[in-house]
Amino acid sequence: MERQSAQAAWERRTDRPLLVLAVAFAVAYAVPIVDGSAGYSLTALCTGVEWTVWGAFAVDYLVRLTLAPRRAEFVRRHWPDLCAVVLPVLQPLRLLRLVSTLLLVGRRARMAPQIRLTTYVVGSVVGLLMFGSLAVLSVERDSPNGNIRTLGDAVWWSFTTMTTVGYGDHAPTTGLGRMIAVGLMLSGIALLGVVTANIAAWFIGRFEKDDAEERRQTEAIASLAEEVRLLRAEVARLTERERRP
Repeated sequence: MERQSAQAAWERRTDRPLLVLAVAFAVAYAVPIVDGSAGYSLTALCTGVEWTVWGAFAVDYLVRLTLAPRRAEFVRRHWPDLCAVVLPVLQPLRLLRLVSTLLLVGRRARMAPQIRLTTYVVGSVVGLLMFGSLAVLSVERDSPNGNIRTLGDAVWWSFTTMTTVGYGDHAPTTGLGRMIAVGLMLSGIALLGVVTANIAAWFIGRFEKDDAEERRQTEAIASLAEEVRLLRAEVARLTERERRP
């Protein structure tokens, strides 16, 4: 119990700092892509920020693993955290760092109460849209046959891909760009399912609440009608007794 309390206290203390670091990573990831003329110093600084953030998340994972009462169960239940920490070490590609960052942010999001699900779904959509746009722009901008040259093109392509509309006016031509497209398609379908399920759950909960209130009112009316019936029977009995000689 003491270790569980220590683990929970650590997660409460590191929740906001790690979210701030995730935002810092997003900025460091975006700057060299948006600013194609960024110099070596700025690029190196952004790369340093990225790996510093990964180091912080790796330390956070190791500390929580140490504080966990059952470490094997912790690893099994928090496998996205482990993947998020290990992926950049195995092969530090931008796509893997992108996926890992989304996993890390998603892990913090899942700690929120269920009532805030919609907020995090919207945040996930925006995050995937922007990260997907930056990722595809970074690999397609210099492709000889590519037609995604600007951030506007990348955002438009990401939006049409996530919504599974696919106008076809912009499309990735590299293998890595197509991998990003597959990820966005699957993510868009998954998020659409979450949104649909969330809306359906809200309507079902609302209907159940209305039904419960209607049942309570019906039961109250039935109880009142029964009391009136008993009262009339008692009045009739007393009246009949008074009429007797």
